[in-house]
Amino acid sequence: MSNTSPSSAKRVNWFDEQTQIPIIDQHARQLTTFMDALADGKVDAQEIKSQEARVYQLMKEIEPQLDDALHAKITSLLCELTAYDLMNMLYLAEQSRPKTKFRG
Repeated sequence: MSNTSPSSAKRVNWFDEQTQIPIIDQHARQLTTFMDALADGKVDAQEIKSQEARVYQLMKEIEPQLDDALHAKITSLLCELTAYDLMNMLYLAEQSRPKTKFRG
């Protein structure tokens, strides 16, 4: 999967066909821009800014096409996905902390 426009790309499944587990993160990891950003082993401020611009452009393009009911559902989806990503990031950061306390 690369950064192609949705109209030129085939439909990408959101769930694994056998387990029904969401696989959006697997698709995201295959994005050319994601792989390029991680190529040097770190993400810098410019890469974050570029990703933000891509998200902004897609949201601006898609939002006017949605009726109110679908807009509300997608807004909820985006908020839940963002909350999940933040919670997962905090969880992983907590897991990487040393388990022992400093005794000075």
